[in-house]
Amino acid sequence: MFIAGNVLEAIATIVGWILEIYMWVIIIRALISWVNPDPWNPIVQFLQRATDPVLYQIRKRLGMGSMGFDFSPIVAILLIWFLQIAVVGSLKDLALRMH
Repeated sequence: MFIAGNVLEAIATIVGWILEIYMWVIIIRALISWVNPDPWNPIVQFLQRATDPVLYQIRKRLGMGSMGFDFSPIVAILLIWFLQIAVVGSLKDLALRMH
């Protein structure tokens, strides 16, 4: 059982890191949007391609299309924190119990 616990702990750690990196991508995108970035810049294009699907779904579900301020990055970060606490934390606890 200890092998399964180690594998589960590794998966939880990797998922945690992916969520952490994605959260920083969202934060960087939000900060860059304040300075009117060049849309042809490859970094700006990457940030938009990486975050638009998630942020669009949040905007669509919460009906934030007509608001002056875009709260979707804040909601996305809160969802990432929830996933880190609920999912990653639960996986790590389960892995420890399997040891």
